[in-house]
Amino acid sequence: MLELSNMPTDMPTESPAKEPKQDTQQTHSFPSFHQSLPMVLLRPRDAAMLHFRPIFSEADLTEQQWRVIRALYDAEHLDMSNIAKECHIMLPSVSGIIKRLEARALVKRSTNANDQRSTLVSLTQNAKALIENISPQLEAKYLEIEQQFGKEKLERLYSLCFELEEFLGQAEKT
Repeated sequence: MLELSNMPTDMPTESPAKEPKQDTQQTHSFPSFHQSLPMVLLRPRDAAMLHFRPIFSEADLTEQQWRVIRALYDAEHLDMSNIAKECHIMLPSVSGIIKRLEARALVKRSTNANDQRSTLVSLTQNAKALIENISPQLEAKYLEIEQQFGKEKLERLYSLCFELEEFLGQAEKT
């Protein structure tokens, strides 16, 4: 059972890890490792995956394979570079993932009618059946998290994450 309801709602001011040595002089002004933005975002992601990973494992899927399948489910078909972009996976890794999914008859490739040099990837009926098979477990897990963490807090979290992603994406372009 999830223990989300007991999580503090305010951000800790002290690192949960060991305190730095007292004789170490810090001359920088950036946050401690545990309070750095990448780590603050990575820890909840890892905690969430602890609840979803067993479902993927039972279906004999890696997290990355599931991401590809899930992106294709929403998009119908994508080329390799868009799969990499949507799933936040490096293109060489996507190629290997697609080969393994294709060997399991979960995806198929076809030539892009708009660009003969491009290959489109889409889900097979086997993949759609797999999604139908595990979706009740995934839905139950989402509902459990929502009930324990709180629907409003979860919606606020999603909103803040999307807003931060947009802001940081815009900041990168300037």
